[in-house]
Amino acid sequence: MQPRGLILLLLLALLLLAVTTEAGKAKKDKVKKDGSECQDWRWGPCVPNSKDCGLGYREGTCGDESKKLKCKIPCNWKKKFGADCKYKFESWGGCSAQTGVKTRSGILKKALYNAQCEEIVYVSKPCASKMKSKSKAKKGKGKD
Repeated sequence: MQPRGLILLLLLALLLLAVTTEAGKAKKDKVKKDGSECQDWRWGPCVPNSKDCGLGYREGTCGDESKKLKCKIPCNWKKKFGADCKYKFESWGGCSAQTGVKTRSGILKKALYNAQCEEIVYVSKPCASKMKSKSKAKKGKGKD
């Protein structure tokens, strides 16, 4: 009785191992069917669902295949550069008395989804008026 029980136990363990292995293969095959074997995907820009920021989608193509991915454009992004171009900006320069603006440059840090980005970009903004900052300082002193 003892050897017969041991053989039965070994057969049961072997059967369990075979079923587990087959289930693992089926799972791997399923992943391959759902995924794509294409390696050279080309992605378009993120297109918001409404207005010019928020949730949206980007389309990608690879040969005859195409996909849509969800994406998000922050509402404070620099529209001139695109949401997929990330830059490292230096400090603001001094205020130009002739133009009344100050400028700074940014160097491309990362281009997401193969975006076409400029290597260096320049931005400018109006200088803060000195009268405005002096009047704020006077108001602050009067409250104490």
